[in-house]
Amino acid sequence: MSTTLALARRAALFIALAALPCAAPAFAQEAGLVTRASPHDVRATIDRFAAAVRAANWVVFTEIDHAAAAQAAGLTLRPRTVVVFGNPRGGTPAMAANPTLAIDLPLRVLVWQDDAGATQVTRSTGEDIAARIFARHGIQQPPEGRRMTEAALEGLVRRATE
Repeated sequence: MSTTLALARRAALFIALAALPCAAPAFAQEAGLVTRASPHDVRATIDRFAAAVRAANWVVFTEIDHAAAAQAAGLTLRPRTVVVFGNPRGGTPAMAANPTLAIDLPLRVLVWQDDAGATQVTRSTGEDIAARIFARHGIQQPPEGRRMTEAALEGLVRRATE
């Protein structure tokens, strides 16, 4: 192994390890996120969430399995899967008018296993989506739109975790 590569690997490891003491506990989260426990395992929760999305006539675009990526890199990570989903009937007109919105949509939820082995689902709130995502692209979502987004997301997650 070259000296440069060895130094780069050591630097990357140092950066990763230096960040560990600053890492927040599993349930510490910033405003704008909601976490709900699921009585089902991670895979069943993902499948239930996907079924709820499809029942609402929305689309599940993909899943991102961070634990599988970690395993492929020789690392270990508890299950953490991001489900990317959305409503093309709602998102397409907004993206047509505001092309940069496509970098932040579709929406996503995280289905994950905590340190005790329990399954959790974390999502953004309707208020957070309006303030952080839509506003960033110059879109002002009215209060009723924020409430509708919140209700839709809460309903999908509730169906997945019942």
